[in-house]
Amino acid sequence: MDQDKIREGVRLLLEGIGEDVNREGLLETPDRIARMCTQIFGGLCEDPGVHLAKQFQAVNNNLVLEKDILFYSVCEHHLLPFYGKAHVAYIPNGRVAGLSKLARTVEVFARRPQIQENMTAQIADALEEHLHPKGVMVMLEAEHLCMTMRGVQKPGSKTVTTIVRGVFAEDLSLQQTFLQMVK
Repeated sequence: MDQDKIREGVRLLLEGIGEDVNREGLLETPDRIARMCTQIFGGLCEDPGVHLAKQFQAVNNNLVLEKDILFYSVCEHHLLPFYGKAHVAYIPNGRVAGLSKLARTVEVFARRPQIQENMTAQIADALEEHLHPKGVMVMLEAEHLCMTMRGVQKPGSKTVTTIVRGVFAEDLSLQQTFLQMVK
C-alpha cells in the first residue's frame, strides 16, 4: 500500500470538510489512518488459497459447518464498515481443511473494500477451488453503517446473503439442516 498517498488523501479530505489539519487532535490522524488501512484492507494482498492449502484426509464426508465467524468489512460504495457473522459449510470430498482455515478465508475477503453479496460468493468460490467439496453453502448476516448512520438510517437492520453450490443446491433438506444449525 502507498502510505504517502493515503496520508495525503486523508489530509485533503480533512481540508475538504473544513477542518484545520494542523490542529492538535488531527496532526497524527493521516498517519493513523494510513496504518489502519494496512490492517483493514490487508486482504487485498492475501491469497485465500494459502489458508486452504493445509488439508487432511477425511473418512467422514458429512456436513462441516463453522458458524458465527465474526467479521468486519468496508462497503466499497461509501467506505463505511459493515460487520456481522459468517456461516460456512461444505460437504467434504475426501479432504477437509482445518476449522481455523475457514475463519481465515472469511477474514481474507472481509479485509477488502467490497459488497456483502460479492463477499458471500468469493468465500464459496475459494472453498470450491481449493477443497473441491461435494457442495458449499455460505450465509452472511451483517449490519451496514452506510444504511444505519446515513441514508435511510435504520439501525439494527441486517442484510442476509446466501449462496448454495453443488449438493446443497440439489438437496433442499441439506439446506434446511444448514439453516437449523445456524439458528
